Amino acid sequence: MALQNKLGINNSAELARVEERISKIKAIELYESNIVEEFEVGKFSGLAKIHKFLFDEIYDFAGKARTVNIAKGNFRFVPVMYLETALKHIDAMPQSTYDEIIEKYVEMNVAHPFREGNGRSTRIWLDLILKKELKLVVDWNKVEKEDYLLAMERSPVKDVEIKVLLKNALTDQIEDREVYMKGIDASYHYEGYNTFKSEDL
Repeated sequence: MALQNKLGINNSAELARVEERISKIKAIELYESNIVEEFEVGKFSGLAKIHKFLFDEIYDFAGKARTVNIAKGNFRFVPVMYLETALKHIDAMPQSTYDEIIEKYVEMNVAHPFREGNGRSTRIWLDLILKKELKLVVDWNKVEKEDYLLAMERSPVKDVEIKVLLKNALTDQIEDREVYMKGIDASYHYEGYNTFKSEDL
């Protein structure tokens, strides 16, 4: 089963391919339009606008906080009943140092505010914070996929691993489109309907 979508696609593999293509096209538009300069950096409102821009052609829920509980394996993301409170807490978290920024990123990943597309939109969100506060971004070409996914899985318990991994990949090439686009790559997805158990509780 595929997530309900505006394109009428019923096959999850086909939807993933189409979603990947459209979201990358939209990510390029986002990069070239400078619309992100109008977004609130480090706030959920800014993340929601990124998500809506990337996925509005595909999902009705683009840019909207999820209304179902989701999990990956045995890990449950923030329950819907606590999601609004969690997002307000994340908004209030400081973001002036590298450690603070990554801690905020980890908390947003635990919140996983959207039904789908969290990884791609949140990596753009992370780079916007790093760019604003430190004049740096992550060069995702230097981040091994498996290392990243494992570090993100462990980050709610211990965030040292993801901090070291991403710190070693920082670059001051903040206007490089190739560096930006690598963060949208499907190989870094910490998401996907077929890997989540979702239920209305």
